[in-house]
Amino acid sequence: MDNNNYDVVIIGGSYAGLSAALALGRALFNVLIIDSGRPCNQQTPHSHNFLTQDGVEPAVIAEKALKQVLIYPGVNLLADKVISVAGTDGRFDVMTEGGEAVHAKKLLFATGVRDIMPDIPGLAECWGISVIHCPYCHGYEYTGVATGLLANGDEAADHAAFLGNWTDNLTVYTNGESVISLDKQQMLANLQVKIVETPVQHLKHNSGKLESVILANGSEIPISALYVRLPFEQHTPVLENIGCRLTKQGYIEVDETRQTSVAGIYAAGDNMSPMRSVSGAVASGTMAGVFISRQLITERNLSRTRPRV
Repeated sequence: MDNNNYDVVIIGGSYAGLSAALALGRALFNVLIIDSGRPCNQQTPHSHNFLTQDGVEPAVIAEKALKQVLIYPGVNLLADKVISVAGTDGRFDVMTEGGEAVHAKKLLFATGVRDIMPDIPGLAECWGISVIHCPYCHGYEYTGVATGLLANGDEAADHAAFLGNWTDNLTVYTNGESVISLDKQQMLANLQVKIVETPVQHLKHNSGKLESVILANGSEIPISALYVRLPFEQHTPVLENIGCRLTKQGYIEVDETRQTSVAGIYAAGDNMSPMRSVSGAVASGTMAGVFISRQLITERNLSRTRPRV
């Protein structure tokens, strides 16, 4: 096999991509990981709910994982960004921003998603530190403290009731007129959850650690953590350009083998699941790597046993 041809090209080298590469490398396949080095959790100080790695910095986990994966001679890494993909199952052509052209029998998108931040000064700087998305990832560290939820509508009310497991000092910031139904408002009142409709002007923080919410009327409310449910988009347009379908929620549509709507192209990690965590991405990547390897083995065996004509 020459230097430009691989069994699998993995686009995205974070936890899902590395996990898939490990499975494929141990299955004796030639793999190229292409990664631009911009993980979505680069500001997050600690990872949680991952056995043996609880409390470890995400970058440390990724660095250790990469070293272990690259021990396998069939696994290679290219620090670059994929800008286009063409071809069909069995022969995909991949072009990178740096001008590299490589080919693969199968592709795996492990590219994650890009969160779309609201125009609230201070929010982006706190994202992943004290502005958080998941109580299972971060809730324990903010147990019992003044906490906010930036959201609106009945779904926000239900989520606030859920977050009450971690704190009894919770405020829903609707960032404008509330559209929470009367029934849900009463539910929140019974749970002693406050609703603030005044728009949020900015977040006051110290190196990403929240201190207070500043409202448009000048009010300042002390706060230590703020949950948000951000809209997102796929991290790369390349997968849609080649025909991979998305779900109504915006995730890549996959079947039980993690294959997308395009034969030979697979997806793993945050780009195809709302369960955003390091452990979830690792599990997703492992399954994708196993299914891809099984398909490659099946195709190879068929080519060897097919009758000659």
